[in-house]
Amino acid sequence: MSVQHGGWTKFDHNPVLGGDYGTCFDLTMIREEGVYRMWFSWRPKSSIALVESVDGVHWSEPVIVLEPNKATGWEDDLNRPSVVKREDGYHMWYTGQMWRPDRSCIGYATSEDGIHWVRQSERPVMEPQAAWEKVAVMCPHVEWDELAGAFRMWYSAGDQYEPNAIGYATSTDGHHWAKHEANPVFDRLPEHAWEQHKVTACQVIPYKDGYAMFYIGFRDEDYASIGLAWSKDGISDWKRHPLNPLLSPEHGKWDAEANYKPFAIFDGESWKLWYNGRSGHVEQIGMAVHEGYDLGI
Repeated sequence: MSVQHGGWTKFDHNPVLGGDYGTCFDLTMIREEGVYRMWFSWRPKSSIALVESVDGVHWSEPVIVLEPNKATGWEDDLNRPSVVKREDGYHMWYTGQMWRPDRSCIGYATSEDGIHWVRQSERPVMEPQAAWEKVAVMCPHVEWDELAGAFRMWYSAGDQYEPNAIGYATSTDGHHWAKHEANPVFDRLPEHAWEQHKVTACQVIPYKDGYAMFYIGFRDEDYASIGLAWSKDGISDWKRHPLNPLLSPEHGKWDAEANYKPFAIFDGESWKLWYNGRSGHVEQIGMAVHEGYDLGI
């Protein structure tokens, strides 16, 4: 058992997905009728794949659900999805990447079953435009706000290898996005060594009377940990957890160099958080658990 900070404990038998599959990273999940459905980035296939599990530990064989369409000119690799389910089906925003010149954009697809996806456009629905976005927008996390009748997206932008900060945008149709005028809405804190370099790849979810953000903080370009922040409106006045970082790399283990891309779900009794850990050039997916609902923020 590996006890981290803020009440989190890493699963003894991590990683839960990886091994012979090669690098598996940056995931999104939905729990439906007691089954966890995980869409993840499968690097050897340059595609997005789906696995399912009843316990979050033992997963089905991966099924590729969306492959690159290189004819578009911006989808050499597909990765970093976010999936939302509404009454009208599943909605996915994903990252399409091209190389030389380096550029990342966000695309949009829909599905009736979460397996068979139809692109809604051959063009990206979001591209880097503002100066702070440099050459890449990626790592979308999207929530449907029923009251507002709008999708809310938190995305990362900046460099191609690792983006620099987190922006916010809204859309009523999933195609056309209005970026927030105060972007980036979440940035690094140079006085905190563990996140002095960059912050990126967040998950933002309703929590108590506001929003909780799980995010990656970078000490430098290659060493990353996971932190938590809270905001009343999900946009401004973010307050960091006093015990950040909550999950960090562990020397000599499978996640010795970086803990990336958190995704947490509360199952009624405890939080389960999946993340990808890196040792060398291999990334695999592990799990951590926090008993009880109160995250201490």
